[in-house]
Amino acid sequence: MDKLIIEGNVPLNGDVVISGAKNAALPIMAAALLTASPCHIDNIPGLRDIDTMVNLLKGMGGVITANKNGLTIDTNNLSSMEAPYEMVKTMRASVLVLGPLIARWGKAAVSLPGGCAIGARPIDLHLNGLKKMGAKIELKGGYVYAFAKRLKGCHLYLDMITVTGTENLMMAATLAKGQTIIENAAKEPEVPDLANMLNSMGAKISGAGTNIITINGVDELKSTSYAVMPDRIEAATYIAAAAMTKGSVNIIESPLHEMEGILHKFKEAGTSINIDKNRLCIAPSPFIINTNIKTLPYPGFPTDMQAQFMAMMCLAKGTSIITESIFENRFMHISELKRMGADIEVRGNTAIVKGVERLSGAPVMATDLRASASLVLAGLAAEGTTSISRVYHLDRGYERMEKK
Repeated sequence: MDKLIIEGNVPLNGDVVISGAKNAALPIMAAALLTASPCHIDNIPGLRDIDTMVNLLKGMGGVITANKNGLTIDTNNLSSMEAPYEMVKTMRASVLVLGPLIARWGKAAVSLPGGCAIGARPIDLHLNGLKKMGAKIELKGGYVYAFAKRLKGCHLYLDMITVTGTENLMMAATLAKGQTIIENAAKEPEVPDLANMLNSMGAKISGAGTNIITINGVDELKSTSYAVMPDRIEAATYIAAAAMTKGSVNIIESPLHEMEGILHKFKEAGTSINIDKNRLCIAPSPFIINTNIKTLPYPGFPTDMQAQFMAMMCLAKGTSIITESIFENRFMHISELKRMGADIEVRGNTAIVKGVERLSGAPVMATDLRASASLVLAGLAAEGTTSISRVYHLDRGYERMEKK
């Protein structure tokens, strides 16, 4: 998909079912490298990033079979331990194969990662952790080459909170000899989802979801069947869409517990939200209230919802202060929102958003995944026609967004 044409100012109404979480599915797929037995993974979303991971695993010699709502992944007979540049440059999550490959196969060659152009996201913490576990690491020609007969458990302290770093090291530690403790671990819900999947394979992990994770290594892992958690960012994006268009929308299969912090901010912004089991019922509200946010690691407000929430604040009564503390280059949507009539001033890593009465449709260009979503939201609420180009970014993280 290259372009979206949106006729705006139409309330959204109806039901929308939330797909499996991309940021949980990708490490769970990589975890299948840790066992000689097939893994059955359900609730896999239909996304471009998922296709990239499938192709990466197939390129290594994995056998992947699609079924009704998921995949069966068999990595018993790998022919390659390389994650090539052509794959990794489009999706930095490809680096998640590094830990499983070196843990089970003793070697890996992984290109340095790419992905959305939202700022520097180095993998130094991944590599330093693997070194402390006994791996030999070489950087050459844009690739990471890692070797180890068997990793050894150790005490790791992560200087910064890193989700993929926590996941990579946790997966590596499952087959290491002895105990590994990861301090200052990421607490994002996708981390315990991965840990639950690994434990269902026979791993011994405790503390996932807290800042200290303990892994007692085992000799081997077994087959499992596991369903990926629903996508909290997708669910929150559709809350914003309903609120901005003053629609009545039921959001089904939402991970309510994992969304508590996000829901608090929506309620602060005047969004009418009723909870019925796993369903979020959004009703029209008379207006949007200006609300300040600062992106933080979980359980703080997620950086992956900053752009979408900013689009909503463009129509709020009053001025909102939005501070981005995770990535240094995640305000690229602002210039495009301003083309639609938004009043936003940027000061360093802070955006001052003065609410306007209406947005106007305009031709705009998406720059990354979440920026794409913010422009779709703005277009849905705007008067007139909005043309959004380069929305192939959307397909990386939202399943059939235009159809939903």
